[in-house]
Amino acid sequence: MTHWTKMDKDELERQYSPSRWSHRMSADDVIKAHVKALKEGTERARDLAQTLLNVPYGEGDGEKLDVYIPKTNTLDVHLVVYLHGGYWQFLSKEESGFMAVPLIDKGVVVVAVGYDIAPKGNMDLMVSQVRRSVVSVVQQYSHISGLYLCGHSAGAHLAAMVLSTDWSQYSITPQIKGAFLVSGIYDLQPILSTYVNEPLKMTEEVAVRNSPSKLVPQLKLSSSSCQIVVAVAEHDSPEFRKQSEEYYKALEQSGLSVTMEDVANTDHFNIIEQLVDGEYHLTKLLLKMMGKN
Repeated sequence: MTHWTKMDKDELERQYSPSRWSHRMSADDVIKAHVKALKEGTERARDLAQTLLNVPYGEGDGEKLDVYIPKTNTLDVHLVVYLHGGYWQFLSKEESGFMAVPLIDKGVVVVAVGYDIAPKGNMDLMVSQVRRSVVSVVQQYSHISGLYLCGHSAGAHLAAMVLSTDWSQYSITPQIKGAFLVSGIYDLQPILSTYVNEPLKMTEEVAVRNSPSKLVPQLKLSSSSCQIVVAVAEHDSPEFRKQSEEYYKALEQSGLSVTMEDVANTDHFNIIEQLVDGEYHLTKLLLKMMGKN
């Protein structure tokens, strides 16, 4: 496959337009269906769980969490922090509670994180926000027996940035046991000249310092005991698949505990939508990681 630096703008934009690679429906329809699926899943989760909505983790308007709490008496809870996708410019925590549906039954708390998407938020701010959100969760839930991260697409990028945090600058070092990075982008440089960067307005310098692929040594320092799953959809674009494969290889070569999941019969969207289902491959993998299978 041609290296991204040799692609013209049209081909690069095609590679970084996930909706154009779905085998299920047209580009517009797959996005509409995605939003609908996430909203419906989140509504189900809000019916099933006790919820704490719009819990602040910082001073900013967008710095809020939604917490989905199982009906359990145990103090030692497993907690999953979910970081939503949407290319850092769409979606919100309002459609991000869906994965709580199968986890609530198993006594797992799910926290959906809001952050300031572009153009209000820039990349440095979003990365800072998600890091602070995790610190806040750890401070608010001192009895977490296992802290896990899950992010999709742009959210997988942000989750990888959380794993790559130098926690010495924070009041606390979160002990993250596991992370699911689903159809993510780990090198931001290829998107600089595409439509994706129009609202983000990233310079090369910003893209490099916020690229997890450049921060593997820091991840090794901060998250060496974290079990990492890099998941990619069969029908993700070749560039998206390559991003996941290269990031997985970099983590593996650093001696980290990482596995690669190439999820058959999925595209960029339903690979995450199906986490609403307890029988779905990635849901079962997450529960197994928590010892709840």
